[in-house]
Amino acid sequence: MKKLLACLTLGLVACSCVPSTPQARIQQTPAIFAALSPKEQQLVQRGEIAKGMSPNAVLLAWGTPAVRYEGSQKGRSSVRWDYTAAYPVYTNTYFGAFSYGGYGHYGHHGYPYHGYGFGFAPEISYYPYRNSSVWFINNRVDAWERLR
Repeated sequence: MKKLLACLTLGLVACSCVPSTPQARIQQTPAIFAALSPKEQQLVQRGEIAKGMSPNAVLLAWGTPAVRYEGSQKGRSSVRWDYTAAYPVYTNTYFGAFSYGGYGHYGHHGYPYHGYGFGFAPEISYYPYRNSSVWFINNRVDAWERLR
């Protein structure tokens, strides 16, 4: 019984780490995909964004945004969706030792990782950053950008 429980737990953890793809999102919500125009359906299947797309098409193509902002541009309703990713930050902390420094993006751009550590090995933390945004005006994509 313990082996079965351990295998099920391991399986659930492994499944939760699988990234969401446009194809997986389409399979989860086929009615929303069917309601899109043929041009939007082609773009969504490739995971691409284009001016004039609906929010539902963007959700299927890129997934759920991390942050949503509402506002106004030139008297029209506007919304910005931001998508995030994370850089790993490696630190060496030892039991009761103060650590300062880090590697990668976070430690090399004026924002060194530091803190009081309780461990016996290197640790990894993740520094989030905005890697893409989509701007909607009157409920249609007006512009988008993606970090390369």
